[in-house]
Amino acid sequence: MHADATDFGRAFAIGIGLNLTFVAIEVVYGIYGHSVALLSDAGHNLGDVLGLAVAWGASVLGRRPPTPRFTYGLGATSILAALLNALFLLIAIGAISWEAILRLMHPAPVAGNVVMIVAAIGILINGATALLFVSGRKRDLNIRGAFLHMLADAIIAAGVVITGFVIKLTGAAWLDPVASLVINIVIVWGTWTLLRDSLAMSLNAVPRSIEPDQVRAFLETLPGVTQLHDLHIWAMSTTDTALSGHLVMPEGSGGDAFLTRTCAELQRRFGICHATLQIESEEMECTLATHAP
Repeated sequence: MHADATDFGRAFAIGIGLNLTFVAIEVVYGIYGHSVALLSDAGHNLGDVLGLAVAWGASVLGRRPPTPRFTYGLGATSILAALLNALFLLIAIGAISWEAILRLMHPAPVAGNVVMIVAAIGILINGATALLFVSGRKRDLNIRGAFLHMLADAIIAAGVVITGFVIKLTGAAWLDPVASLVINIVIVWGTWTLLRDSLAMSLNAVPRSIEPDQVRAFLETLPGVTQLHDLHIWAMSTTDTALSGHLVMPEGSGGDAFLTRTCAELQRRFGICHATLQIESEEMECTLATHAP
């Protein structure tokens, strides 16, 4: 795992504490003010709390050394965590959206002042949480994801403030469930991407940040390489990528210096930090065997 991801334990703890407190505030005042927009945002922020907690836990597990059973360590827990969080968020948003639709059909009075005040608190809390990760957003993809997620939440909270203000001016209570549905659409859009990417990574797909054709072209054009086969690229975690491949080269070429340079270049160009390359003098066909029970 990348060392940078382990330097934000305190930031994770503070962010979780702030957002968990805000979830409780939104639930209480969402019920009190009859605002499904606040309840919708509370569900979203609860997902953020779980996401931060799981990301923190995964970073801790990812630092554990490999074992004879888990030879890659436990870095892949970050992929499973992302998948579980995406599923949880989609289920929660489905329930909240149903409530918003019912409220849209039968509008209820909404306390605009309450909505504005609580959402304004959300801007401060989500903004402060984003600032906790601002220093690491360029070095680590997980930290960057946390930063952008919290920043987006602050923007969404600003939208809720505007909704509360309009409700206060117009008395149009139907705007609250409409705002809830709009917020849910934004959340589902981001969550669907998370679900798609985490599911793909759990199936050993090439990470979306890497173009496999470019990796293949780089390896095939290395000096002395005549063929490349059995190229595999997969995610060991949400931050670490592995590669394996067979390079066909003339006998006597491709020593340790060649392998060292190639692995270093794979990391520099593509962020692939775990590369295993096998050099062959002629292509050896590898087939999958099916064993009868």
